[in-house]
Amino acid sequence: IAVLQIVKESQQQHGLRHGDFQRYRGYCSRRLRRLRKTLNFKMGNRHKFTGKKVTEEILSDNRYLLLILMDAERAWSYAMQLKQEANTEPRKRFHLLSRLRKAVKHAEELERLCESNRVDAKTKLEAQAYMAYLTGMLRFEHQEWKAAMEAFNKCKTIYEKLANAFTEEQAVLYNQRVEEISPNIRYCAYNIGDQSAISELMQMRLRSGGTEGLLAEKLEALITQTRAKQAATMSEVEWRGRTVPVKIDKVRIFLLGLADNEAAIVQAENEETKERLFESLLSECRDAIQAVREDLKPDQKQREHSLEMDSGKVSNIQYLHSYLTYIKLSTAIKRNESMAKSLQKALLQQQRSEEDGKRTPRPQDLIRLYDIILQNLVELTQLPGLEEDKNFQKEIGLKTLVYKAYRCFFIAQSYVLVKKWSEALVLYERVLKYAGQVQSEAGAYKNSLKDLPDVQDLITQVNAEKYSLQAAAILDANDTHETESPSQVKDGKPLSERFETFCLDPSLVSKQVSLVHFPPGFQPIPCKPLFFDLALNHVAFPPLEDKVEQKAKSGLTGYIKGIFGFKS
Repeated sequence: IAVLQIVKESQQQHGLRHGDFQRYRGYCSRRLRRLRKTLNFKMGNRHKFTGKKVTEEILSDNRYLLLILMDAERAWSYAMQLKQEANTEPRKRFHLLSRLRKAVKHAEELERLCESNRVDAKTKLEAQAYMAYLTGMLRFEHQEWKAAMEAFNKCKTIYEKLANAFTEEQAVLYNQRVEEISPNIRYCAYNIGDQSAISELMQMRLRSGGTEGLLAEKLEALITQTRAKQAATMSEVEWRGRTVPVKIDKVRIFLLGLADNEAAIVQAENEETKERLFESLLSECRDAIQAVREDLKPDQKQREHSLEMDSGKVSNIQYLHSYLTYIKLSTAIKRNESMAKSLQKALLQQQRSEEDGKRTPRPQDLIRLYDIILQNLVELTQLPGLEEDKNFQKEIGLKTLVYKAYRCFFIAQSYVLVKKWSEALVLYERVLKYAGQVQSEAGAYKNSLKDLPDVQDLITQVNAEKYSLQAAAILDANDTHETESPSQVKDGKPLSERFETFCLDPSLVSKQVSLVHFPPGFQPIPCKPLFFDLALNHVAFPPLEDKVEQKAKSGLTGYIKGIFGFKS
């Protein structure tokens, strides 16, 4: 059997793609039940348990080996599930170790069965590598670094030999497993005493875009621990000519790792890794700011009284808060600028993207990014303690002009797409105005602007775009004039209303010809006249007193006759 292939396919299809170990454990249990039923290898019945072991004598079907493999996978997946839960419930760590020992026990049984002559050489090697892998993980959790490294090295050696012995397609899985366990080997070496391993671990973390499995949390804890040792010697930080004491450990650790994180972002090989590192740095910065804010709240009133009102200086803790906020906003600007550069490259490769059927990037996407950058720059100018720093305000003003120029440029590009030539031309002129201001005012601030996009390249591009825009506008005007010639215009009127005008109308010979308006539209008609009887008030009616008196004389007799139906 192909042990590694079966394990990897099962894991990817049943939960581990999303880190759902509980779902994978349920799948292993169901598959075990199906295998036992198919092989008629049941452990007793409902009322009594009868244990059975797979022996070499009954090893007539490779599904007997699958039974042992699924038992090991079930125990391993339960251990990984408990590892996730042990972050909040430390007592579950004991159960985790028990499950890992169970998985190693099943792997040993699988290796013993594979020593039979009925099993081929490839399966024997894969069983040995699987056994070494689970043993290494158990020793890793026990922090027995030497034994863990030996087991991982054995596993790595076997998989490398298997990768060399087969085709490239089959070797992919083995090479992936080797890459997975390499950081674990370096971590074990570091704990044994190899100090050079930490730099290799950092490079692996950078190349892979993050580690997985058992090593992920341990590596982050190791980095934090290393920085914490260095933070013990750090007591102050200097920014813009002012030295501020740093007493909060979380802030010290963040400031020590800031340079390493920025260097890692620069060295990132792809945009996905760079985006992940930016998010990690911003998250650490937010945590540091929250720690300073909590320290700032309790005695805010005392600090307000201790301000040097005459000199206008803010307190040290408030200045440290401004420094961390500056780092956060500057990092957010760099991240958005990096995203803008990748979108600009995608715009240049627009035709290829359309052929691939992917969503085509638009200038509107870039406009949104530059809006966020400008908003961050506005927040930078409002930081406490920097209102009177004229150089800082001047630098931010120049950066704002640069990003405004780029924002106007992409707004103009979006207008070009909808053929609004005059609006686009006005915006191009505005871009040149902003760029000219930056070039004239840069002077002594060129060092602070060297990381920004080059304004001269933008001016060159805008001049080229202006000429192409003017040509496109002239061509579009000619096309419009041609389409509006009397011989081709169709104004939507039916044939009955345009007998006097010649028009080439192809619809006249089609099935949907427009001859008249049907149903006809409503037309106004005069209202029915109203009659007012004005003479009624001046008419004298004849008297009716004689008839009224005659009716009154009938009296009681007439009333009785009326009741009984007698009529006179």
